[in-house]
Amino acid sequence: MSDYEIITDGGRRRRWSSSEKLRIVEETLDETASISVVARRNGVAPNLLYRWRRLMLEGGAVAVSGDDDVTSNRAVRQMEDRIRELERQLGRKTLEVEILKEALDKSRSKKLTWQVQSQPKDGSPLSGMQACPAGQWMSIVAETLGVSRSNLHARVTGSAKPRRRYHKAQDAAVVPLITALVAARPTYGYRRITAILNRQLRATGASPVNHKRVYRIMQAQNLLLARRYTERSDRAHNGKIVTMRSNLRWCSDGFEFTCWNGDIVRGAFIIDAHDREIIAWCAVVNAGISGSDVRDMMLAAVEARFGGHRAPHQVEMLSDNGSPYIAKETCIFARQLGLKPCYTPVKSPQSNGISEAFVNTLKRDYVNVTPLPDAVTVLGLIAGWFEDYNENHPHSGLKMRSPREFIAAQTATA
Repeated sequence: MSDYEIITDGGRRRRWSSSEKLRIVEETLDETASISVVARRNGVAPNLLYRWRRLMLEGGAVAVSGDDDVTSNRAVRQMEDRIRELERQLGRKTLEVEILKEALDKSRSKKLTWQVQSQPKDGSPLSGMQACPAGQWMSIVAETLGVSRSNLHARVTGSAKPRRRYHKAQDAAVVPLITALVAARPTYGYRRITAILNRQLRATGASPVNHKRVYRIMQAQNLLLARRYTERSDRAHNGKIVTMRSNLRWCSDGFEFTCWNGDIVRGAFIIDAHDREIIAWCAVVNAGISGSDVRDMMLAAVEARFGGHRAPHQVEMLSDNGSPYIAKETCIFARQLGLKPCYTPVKSPQSNGISEAFVNTLKRDYVNVTPLPDAVTVLGLIAGWFEDYNENHPHSGLKMRSPREFIAAQTATA
């Protein structure tokens, strides 16, 4: 008769103390002990015990107590070498700047305004410096210092006027519109604000404004977003996901976020690789996206784009290798709809970059700036998010037009 284990703690996550972690890890250091057996004996998940053991071997007891990743000595040495190289480059640049400043100060004090002297009455020849025109000597000094001749001349003669703070009287009518847009779209930068502003101005018959002007106005009003410095992945992607026409390739992926009360909302979507419109989507609460959900979403996309139950031509369906997409029933159903299932290589999110970019947009522009009290409220908001994206969101790949604007422009010129 098999043994049964009755769990009475309500399924809560157990908190392990530092001494317990060290004791369990020390049991695995015995060569005769199996990590799986030790984990089962102590009631620990094997993957968690493997993590504790790795942290113990890399960083010792302090790492196990903090349960944090440990930076290897090699990585530390590489960062130290990089810091020293940057310090050397900074010192070299600082020295060059000081040399240039000193040269300019000397030129300003001596007033290097050489002029051509007249021929002496006795007929004696002019010396080399006397025979050289003033402009040529100014050019030689500018080339030696590595600055422009006009800049050097303005510094020497003091003719350069200081730049005043940007101000135009015509901006008084634009500033309230920009302020209202920034309040409504707190995650938009000056280019997307410019696109929406020009959309409003054209609707009223006014002339559009340049994005540089919007940048200066937002800079003067302290409305610019803080700069983000992120390192790009070293993995290069040489393929091309974007297509030349709509309905040639659709991309699909999933998203997930947590509500304030702990409910987890998971969803999936289908986006066109040319016009970037969200064609269909689905969402569930406290569950995973199933193959049935993906098949229903495929059918909704085909009906939305073609008005029937089958595509008139083959459309590629690009997705990752998630189980709802690679299921046999999903592949058969996709071919019945006229779709061709395509999958990205393993560990290559760049191969589905359009979907990954939209997930980032969804979380940045909608999820992170909207109150999410519970799943019921969120499910009522998701439809509005996708509709706002299709109607209003300026896309950099569409020349700062929304997907619906881009589709309308294509239809008008077809």
